[in-house]
Amino acid sequence: MMGSRKRNRRKAEGDQFDLFARLKPMVTSLTEGGLRPVLGVSGLIVGLAVMAWGLAVSFDRPIGKVEVGGQFQRVTPLQVEEVVARFRGAGFLSVNLDALRKQLETVPWVDRARVERKWPNGVRVFITEHVAAARWGESGLMNTRGELFLKDARHIPQELPQLVGPVGTEGQVAKLYLESYPRLLGVGMRLSKVELDARGAWQLTLGNGVIVRLGRQDVPARMERFIAVASPVVAARAAEVSYVDLRYSNGFSVGWIAPARVARGAEDARPDG
Repeated sequence: MMGSRKRNRRKAEGDQFDLFARLKPMVTSLTEGGLRPVLGVSGLIVGLAVMAWGLAVSFDRPIGKVEVGGQFQRVTPLQVEEVVARFRGAGFLSVNLDALRKQLETVPWVDRARVERKWPNGVRVFITEHVAAARWGESGLMNTRGELFLKDARHIPQELPQLVGPVGTEGQVAKLYLESYPRLLGVGMRLSKVELDARGAWQLTLGNGVIVRLGRQDVPARMERFIAVASPVVAARAAEVSYVDLRYSNGFSVGWIAPARVARGAEDARPDG
């Protein structure tokens, strides 16, 4: 029995040493063939990252040069430079071009701005100005899209049509102007003023000074009536007409500068607003 136990113990010890002997080449192989390439790749990645960081730092110079392009008359290069100056602390690569663009578009008369990087430490700015299409009130200016872009302009081109209305109705008034202008032009009349009063009543003034009263109700239908029926009367005797009143369910009335006369369809009617 004792002999048998000794032989078993020796056999177990031999198996243990044999297992270690078999594992040793595997561990050596993993270390030499497995971990070393992994460590090598990791080192390469770290090296490339450090190199990229170094290049970025060397290239990310503070903004030093500004170029301004585009066709504009109202915006000055100095105004553009003042906005860009707020971003000079940022580098060539790190500057936020979108934020710079938005700031430039707050400058009076700037409709759109485009900003690009220019190697090695500059930015190139392209400016598109608003095109003034109408006056708003006494000192405001609206663009071709009917947007109020300047509330208190110093210089107002007097040849521009004038739009008037309560605060917040700019788009509504501009819409009627944009719809009416080409239609009136088609019958030989130029639209010089569109007014919306506090009660919601509309009134147009033509280039020859004739006033067209549309009122508050059925404005599109009344506009059609003026173009189809009343405009020939105005065209034929513009120098004698003060106003045309279309605030009737049918017909219209004419206010004459000379002796008073009444247009057809309005003899016994009264304006309905």
